[in-house]
Amino acid sequence: MRTVLIIGAGASGMAAAITAAGCGENRVILIEKQSRPGKKLLATGNGCCNLTNTDISAENYFGEEKDFAIPALTRFGLESTVGFFRSLGLLTRRERGGKIYPYSMQASSVLDVLRFALDRPNVELYCDTAAVSIEKKGSGFNVATDKGSFFADRLIVAAGGAASPKLGGTWDGYKLLQGLGHSRTAIYPSLVQVKTENTYPRALKGIKTDARAALYSGKAAVCVSEGEILFTEYGLSGPAVFELSRFVSAERDLSISLDLMPEYEEGEVEALLLENRKSAGNLACENFLAGVLNKRLGQMLMKYSGIPFSAPAALLRDAEIKKLVRSIKNFSLPVKGTTGFENAQVTAGGIRTKEFRSDTLESRLCPNLFAAGEVLDVDGRCGGYNLQWAWSSGRLAGKLGAL
Repeated sequence: MRTVLIIGAGASGMAAAITAAGCGENRVILIEKQSRPGKKLLATGNGCCNLTNTDISAENYFGEEKDFAIPALTRFGLESTVGFFRSLGLLTRRERGGKIYPYSMQASSVLDVLRFALDRPNVELYCDTAAVSIEKKGSGFNVATDKGSFFADRLIVAAGGAASPKLGGTWDGYKLLQGLGHSRTAIYPSLVQVKTENTYPRALKGIKTDARAALYSGKAAVCVSEGEILFTEYGLSGPAVFELSRFVSAERDLSISLDLMPEYEEGEVEALLLENRKSAGNLACENFLAGVLNKRLGQMLMKYSGIPFSAPAALLRDAEIKKLVRSIKNFSLPVKGTTGFENAQVTAGGIRTKEFRSDTLESRLCPNLFAAGEVLDVDGRCGGYNLQWAWSSGRLAGKLGAL
């Protein structure tokens, strides 16, 4: 009987363990540093667990090797993932933007079916057990933990990344793989809130709006996204901002420009405001945008444009209208950074993928060693892409690591 040992009982580790346990007569050992498996999984998708997305393509993933994720995503893609969870008893539903959730809209449902699937005779789960070091022993490995040592014929490192340390984020996987000769890229927090100059965002704390967000390095656009924006006391949050955040730590001289009426061209917004000026009557500028945008947001745009609240809206000059239009279509804030790994959902960067085979996830440097999930230099956009990588890579490593 072959022993397959998996370090990390997060999404990719549990997928690997379930898959390996179903491939022949294998003894599967799953060790987890936290007190229970899947702690981080419970927090995904605001507790609803966005499992995957209907648009699983390479364009949604990042890393030094842009196409590294393709073999795993192709072999264990959307239909395979939905089928995998259906076989575990989980029903799913499709929501806006192609996002796939559990039908219950509860992350606990996802974790439950994974935990139940691990409850089989050939799977041993050890929680509160941290891997300390790995020693190559012949064709296998001796894994030392803080609770004793294990020998494994095949080893899968699925220890996750540095994001969300309170939910189990750790540097352990990088250190363990580096101890076996692997190297890693620089790592950055991703899918995280962005700090900006906060005079205006602080005044709008709690306001949500749909917008197009563009990250600029100087005058060059780095990335553009569209969706919900949340104003906070320190800057910006929300899905559209998360999309930009992976680039924030890696760039300098940054600003974020918000188009607060992305469905309209600049000329259309100007025509709309000129029309509203005609019918403004005794309306003060403070309330001029109340029928167009969130009232507080409209008031902030007046202040941003340098237009006095008490001025009669009917007397707004054409030049002031144009300035207001520019503020609506290009509300720019200097970027000061992110809120860090402590609040990040995902780690950008990781162990270099060129040191692993993309079709098997086996190490090119150390035979019988596999890696899966966030520990590798693969990260995805917001919308289920990172969990899909976890399922795909975990299942690929689990299947081939068990053969």
